[in-house]
Amino acid sequence: MKKYCLYLYLGCLCLILAGCEVRSASPVTATKLVGGLDHPWSMAFLPNEEILITERSGQLRSVQKGKLSAPIQGVPPVFAQGQGGLLGVAAHPNFSENRLIYLAYSGAGQGGASTELVQAQYQEGQLNNLQKLFVSLPKFKTSHHFGGRLLFDQQGYLYLTLGDRGQQDLAQDLSNSIGGVLRFNAEGSVPESNPFKNNPAALPELYTYGHRNVQGIALNPSNGQVWTHEHGPQGGDEINLLKAGANYGWPVITYGEQYGGGPIGQGKTQQAGMEQPLHYWTPSIAPSGMTFYNGDKYSGWNGSLFVGSLKFAKLVRLTLVGGKVAAEESLLENQIGRIRDVQQGPDGYLYLLNDEAQGGLYRLEPS
Repeated sequence: MKKYCLYLYLGCLCLILAGCEVRSASPVTATKLVGGLDHPWSMAFLPNEEILITERSGQLRSVQKGKLSAPIQGVPPVFAQGQGGLLGVAAHPNFSENRLIYLAYSGAGQGGASTELVQAQYQEGQLNNLQKLFVSLPKFKTSHHFGGRLLFDQQGYLYLTLGDRGQQDLAQDLSNSIGGVLRFNAEGSVPESNPFKNNPAALPELYTYGHRNVQGIALNPSNGQVWTHEHGPQGGDEINLLKAGANYGWPVITYGEQYGGGPIGQGKTQQAGMEQPLHYWTPSIAPSGMTFYNGDKYSGWNGSLFVGSLKFAKLVRLTLVGGKVAAEESLLENQIGRIRDVQQGPDGYLYLLNDEAQGGLYRLEPS
């Protein structure tokens, strides 16, 4: 009896030490819809059951009725080195009337490369009337931390996420876009309600700042909130709720550390006037892509938040209670490779892109 009680105690202790993460038998399978994609990065759903997909090497593709198109013509040249390339894609909320799409990518020029934003009309395998809406300055010769996610919110504002380009101190400088999340009107102008619109010392497009490298942005359909996630250094990947004008702390505060060990700056995790993450990972999972789920295809998943993990090649499901992360579940671990993007389709299913040289588009289906 004593031995049985000891085993029971140890079993309970192991569950407590394991925290909230669950690694259960997967209730879903990933069905490949198309392959042959070169490091796919982002996707956008169009009204006619068509999906646009960016490839980091610089191609924009279309998938319709299970068929992958030839590269769409008219895409601007990209700086496809390191983490750079063709990144985010989004469709205008009124796409069916105006055929407008948006692309974020790393573009090269005098002084190096930076994140750029363009708008174009998409019609029959071609981009027309291309307009450059924004170029992040200054440019740098580094090839990492471009950010590059795009999102329209419920009011029709367009968000562009950026990274610090390896120049971490600039993320606290309001006069540039480095380490910021930007907000635009759909045609590229600055909304009157942007928090720094009337600050002559600040970039008017800035909505939030103090980010390291934001590679996930999602709209919570239940309340209209915009959430992001960003890569930490060694540890300290974060999920954040965006608040107009807020400072998210990088590099002054972080739950990560230097690669190889050691504190960043003064080693602070909190400071007055800087936002705390809603959730963070240590060790890092290298998050990429994010979506809230509000469909009915998967039992018990309505209201969950989904995040791709590059480092652990898995999909993470986060259970939310009162706007906070209450539990974490790992799915598809080491089954389809590095998950770069996850989005809910108009049909209520979740769709995934895996960041591989022979990458693909997958649909998540109940087992």
